[in-house]
Amino acid sequence: MSIFSSFFSDPIPAGEPAPDFTALDQDGGTVSLSAFRGVANVVLVFYPADETPGCRKQLCEFRDQWTLAQTRNVLVFGVNPQSASSHQVFRANRNFPFPLLVDERKQIASLYRAGGLIIRRTVYLIGKSGLIRFSRRGAPSPEEVFATAE
Repeated sequence: MSIFSSFFSDPIPAGEPAPDFTALDQDGGTVSLSAFRGVANVVLVFYPADETPGCRKQLCEFRDQWTLAQTRNVLVFGVNPQSASSHQVFRANRNFPFPLLVDERKQIASLYRAGGLIIRRTVYLIGKSGLIRFSRRGAPSPEEVFATAE
């Protein structure tokens, strides 16, 4: 996929299998999507940069709906190519109860059609079955995303 084709691609549609990946979180812990299959729903929030107004607002909305996420058996992960140290500061400053994944080479973003010169703001909910249940560009409300959980 070229850099330009990512500008015109749609997110992976609901009903498709979610691509597996393994990444490090802000503390150096390993996160593999396959570890959650059959256990929990997973939300991936692809966002361009730590501590920018739009990204801060979007991720804080997921933080503020954390109780709802827990009642729906949803784990949330923010994903962007910034460093673990940048993610540590952003997470601590905003008291996020969820990890931020380091996608330095934009490999996860590419798998999920969120890559390009700048990460395209995209949200997915992956059901316990491993299938995508929600996918949308932009900043859908956490309530709308969590409503699709298995």
